[in-house]
Amino acid sequence: MTGAAPTALPLRRARSRTLRRLLANPVVALAAGFLLLITLAAILVPLFSPFDPYETTLRLRLRPPGGDWLLGTDTQGRDLLTRLLYGTRTTLLLGLSGVAVGAALGGSIGILAAFYRRLDGPLMRLIDVFLSFPSILFGLSLAAVLGPGLNSLILAIGLSVMPGIARIARGAAASVMAQEYMDGGRVIGLPDRILMTRYLLANCAAPILVYVTLAFGDAVLLAASLGFLGLGLQPPTAELGSIAAEGRSFLFFAPHVSTAASALIFCIVLSFNLLGDAFRDAADKRFG
Repeated sequence: MTGAAPTALPLRRARSRTLRRLLANPVVALAAGFLLLITLAAILVPLFSPFDPYETTLRLRLRPPGGDWLLGTDTQGRDLLTRLLYGTRTTLLLGLSGVAVGAALGGSIGILAAFYRRLDGPLMRLIDVFLSFPSILFGLSLAAVLGPGLNSLILAIGLSVMPGIARIARGAAASVMAQEYMDGGRVIGLPDRILMTRYLLANCAAPILVYVTLAFGDAVLLAASLGFLGLGLQPPTAELGSIAAEGRSFLFFAPHVSTAASALIFCIVLSFNLLGDAFRDAADKRFG
């Protein structure tokens, strides 16, 4: 299609400018560096930690930070740092899987609603129903109905972040649909599949990815909240929310258990939110 060539170069230049703005932002470097560090530590923890995250030693329970235990021990005498890193791996996996499900569902709904105008009303009214419930309340309710377990948690998180992604995808796709090259593609008889994937999705992917970055923080927070309330993965599986919940009964004489887990959740969610905000600001100025 002849309309693709003129739009490709400006799109590449805009992406290049966006990347330069992001790399020049110290907040992005700090947030991305922390997330990279904690992710690598969570993946590689079996290689450098001498402790078993599931082996209990009750005589060592609730040891304060220091000595052989950098962050102390938990309620079962397990090394807290090792448990936190294994818990980070679990929580990030839940967040990533849930966001992937939500992005696939929400992105598909938003793009279909913008491309096929007859589907816009029914699909967006369905999304409005989902949006009428606070995401965390909806996730808690769904997890309670489905019961604890990996698949039910991923589905609950995915359906919780899906409505927001669908609205963003629909708005971005509607703007692209108003461009002349989309009408030109229809005129020359390009199949709907080509128009939706090669032109529509390619040109509205940036705002969707920005929102997905923000949604990742919400997904991690929801996963931790479900674990804290006992609706997440069940013990002895290490998960940040459940680790924070285990230490809440000992806050007065062993605050390090809940405090360390809660602080790690806070830093992870804050980092994703900072990255999402930076991506959004850079994307808003990409044609400036």
